[in-house]
Amino acid sequence: MNAPSAEAASPRTLAVIPARGGSKGVPGKNLAAVGGVPLVARAVRACVGARRVDAVVVSTDDPSIAEVARSAGAEVVLRPAAIAGDTATSEAAVIHAMDAYEAMSGWTAGVVVLVQCTSPFITSEEIDGVVAAVTEDGADTAHTVAPFHGFIWRDSAEPAGTASDTDTGDTAGTASGGFGVNHDKSTRPRRQDRPQDLLETGAAYAMRAAGFRTANHRFFGRTALVRTDPARVLEIDEPADLERARALAPLLDPMAATPTRDDVDAVVLDFDGTQTDDRVLVDSDGHEAVTVHRGDGLGIAALRRAGLPVLILSTETNPVVAARARKLQVPVLHGIDRKDLALKQWCEENGIAPERVLYAGNDVNDLGCFALVGWPVAVAGAHDVVRAAARAVTTAEGGHGAIREIAGWLLGPTLAR
Repeated sequence: MNAPSAEAASPRTLAVIPARGGSKGVPGKNLAAVGGVPLVARAVRACVGARRVDAVVVSTDDPSIAEVARSAGAEVVLRPAAIAGDTATSEAAVIHAMDAYEAMSGWTAGVVVLVQCTSPFITSEEIDGVVAAVTEDGADTAHTVAPFHGFIWRDSAEPAGTASDTDTGDTAGTASGGFGVNHDKSTRPRRQDRPQDLLETGAAYAMRAAGFRTANHRFFGRTALVRTDPARVLEIDEPADLERARALAPLLDPMAATPTRDDVDAVVLDFDGTQTDDRVLVDSDGHEAVTVHRGDGLGIAALRRAGLPVLILSTETNPVVAARARKLQVPVLHGIDRKDLALKQWCEENGIAPERVLYAGNDVNDLGCFALVGWPVAVAGAHDVVRAAARAVTTAEGGHGAIREIAGWLLGPTLAR
């Protein structure tokens, strides 16, 4: 994302992501995770990565969404209740966010982009595409579309003899039945002989800001259609859509990049919730115990053999942390209040550049370390804010093989490199 400058030759572009808290179809939808990352964070990351976007704002009425959005790199505009209900339009949210951000930042948007959280596989390139159609190709508005070749049908209770019957040769006098919307049902032309239909994807819309304010809708003037890959088109409106997105994420996810051995010079691991399942067993004498995963021990041993320094860094003072570190034969810093300062000092003492460090964590006290290193990694099941701030997310949860999975990223699934 390019920082706005007063000398910018082209109109400044503001991306607005509406993300209210209420959703009847999929409760908590905008915080639901696909590929381990909340939907609102995915939208923010796509906007932040777009070269033609100068600022990113999330419009929300929900404090949890606001927190995740900020962690992912967006500014937040709190949406008033009057435009946060089920009947509120996206246009109303965008105009309110434009007004609020312009008052806050002191600059005026020439182009505004509406980006929907419900399109989990949107890319930065698609966002740049709709912006370019307005700023460079002269369109007033633009939105993403995908080629569509299907025959559309509609079920109707029209009386016999209407156009939908007689025009298709159906003279049987049926009182109801299906009729073709984009075709004559008596004729089945080949795909190449039919006009090309384009499906609105619902992912990204760019508009000239002044025209948008006047028209109060997103399709005024000349509308450019920016083609995208139909394989990536999915809108989450129902629980089944969310499950389908999660199943497709490993194949389609633009954010699924994971580090390799060439990217990392050291691995630093949180303990509770990362190497454990975040539960503590307490006996009648007050002694505490945790459970760990044997696969994680295997992964850490392989990292050590490969010559990668490994450190355990924890705020916990429980002796079990030091005991586990001794078993794994790795150094440990525990009972640490400011983990980020301790990590910075450790890197300096060992001559390791923080941007070459992979840090794995699960909760908000790991965010300082996330901001310091080049590869912040959240384990599955981590706090929403942590997943939003992570560069990669494991599929395994803490205490269930997440560290073994990370070792597999760096060394290969056989842990041999």
